[in-house]
Amino acid sequence: MRLTDPVADMLTRVRNALHARHQKVDIPASRLKLEIARILKEEGFISNFKPTEEDGHKVIRVYLKYGANNEAAISKAERVSRPGCRVYVRRTEIPRVLGGMGINILTTPRGVMTGRQARREGVGGELLCEIW
Repeated sequence: MRLTDPVADMLTRVRNALHARHQKVDIPASRLKLEIARILKEEGFISNFKPTEEDGHKVIRVYLKYGANNEAAISKAERVSRPGCRVYVRRTEIPRVLGGMGINILTTPRGVMTGRQARREGVGGELLCEIW
């Protein structure tokens, strides 16, 4: 089966695993998904991730993070730009997520970064997703 939107698949797998209270989730690997996982770890939404190989397929093992009362660190993960309707923003149009409590992830000419980093570096790009 060929996925048309691998980023949406990644977010859905993470959401489903959090809902089922799993400790980790395996996601088919790609460079873009590795960058998204790196940002999620840097921003404190997941505890860790590890690129690995299972049955000859490269996967990213994402270790999920829960708070003191077993509440998930990610309460919402939404895809913004979709294959059927891409969303591009200028550096001045990058939205703030929940007044700075959440993050958005962009692909820019300088790589994958959060909206905050993109604003600081003065670059726009494709608005992949919002997480809070």
